[in-house]
Amino acid sequence: MADLLDEAEAHFRALESYRATLHSIGPNGDRQVMRYFYRKPGWVRIDCVEPHRGAVLIYDPGARKVRLWTFGLGFGWGFGFMPALSLAPDNPLVRSPRGHTVDRSDVGALFENLQSLRAGGSFTPLGEGAISGEPAVGFEVAGAAGLIVDGAHRNRVWLAQDTLFPRRVENFDEADDLVEIVDLIDVELDVDFPERFFAP
Repeated sequence: MADLLDEAEAHFRALESYRATLHSIGPNGDRQVMRYFYRKPGWVRIDCVEPHRGAVLIYDPGARKVRLWTFGLGFGWGFGFMPALSLAPDNPLVRSPRGHTVDRSDVGALFENLQSLRAGGSFTPLGEGAISGEPAVGFEVAGAAGLIVDGAHRNRVWLAQDTLFPRRVENFDEADDLVEIVDLIDVELDVDFPERFFAP
């Protein structure tokens, strides 16, 4: 019988798209807020709210490039629209403060990271709880000694009880210090995005 991680990953594989607002808090209280949009086979759009309000990033999985509009889509100086920068996903301009890249930012990549940590490590169910007042079910995955995946050695994950979609992810390093907490709110699954939403 599949465990909670396998079930959640299977639910994700059945999705075509999703959107959510992400609230990320680092160990020093530094925070990021972004509106996050995903469509298979790997299109990502991020509309930044905090701290870089108005910036828009779009990742094209075919070209393996990130387009960045630093002042938002359609912003101009009165001389026409500002062009987008075209960057590699690992360019420092589009990496998060904790080193995450746009091409590995979706929930599918999260599940792959968790599976990598669990291999040779441990998986612990946490039972039922609540995130933002909504029923949730949780688990914890810890890697084998010395194993760090995407900056984390241990992850505590809370899923929405009905959809098994992540609602909160807490990352810890090997010293068991908190690295980051990410809350996913206003989640919508299988969103029918406008035709040019990822290719404006």
